[in-house]
Amino acid sequence: MLADKQVISMEVDVTSLFNDDEVSRLRVTLGRISRQVDRQTSDRELTKTQFSILTTAVRRGPIRASEMAEIETVNPTMLSRAIGKMEGAGLLQRSEDPEDRRAVVVSATSEGIALHAELREKRTRLFAEYLTQLPETKTQALLDALPALESLADRMCQAGAMARS
Repeated sequence: MLADKQVISMEVDVTSLFNDDEVSRLRVTLGRISRQVDRQTSDRELTKTQFSILTTAVRRGPIRASEMAEIETVNPTMLSRAIGKMEGAGLLQRSEDPEDRRAVVVSATSEGIALHAELREKRTRLFAEYLTQLPETKTQALLDALPALESLADRMCQAGAMARS
């Protein structure tokens, strides 16, 4: 773990590795895609953060709120408020952790699981429709880049969690 912190905290002259304009274009483009998918598929008062929280609860099953806060890179107070709203909407439920009664476990309800499946399918269909409008070579290039993008996202989340600890 210490080695990971050292690697992440090392200052690197990125201008010697990458073209600043290309890095900026990649960052802006990924953000635009994410915002457009959110805008074109949101219909039930679920914010981007709430959808992400619901996704984590569905994928991971019952999860401690503290672990979810790390995964979602939000502070525990903000997470608690979001969970409270989603619990009120019947999407999530909180319970005591059987191993530590001071800790809270969050899980998706059947309604939350159903809404997640509906929104996930809607988002996937929308994204697939846009992908089909690209030439096959560009679609394949995006799919080929997927492992690198997933690795980048994982590293950024880990770095964010370490910075907060």
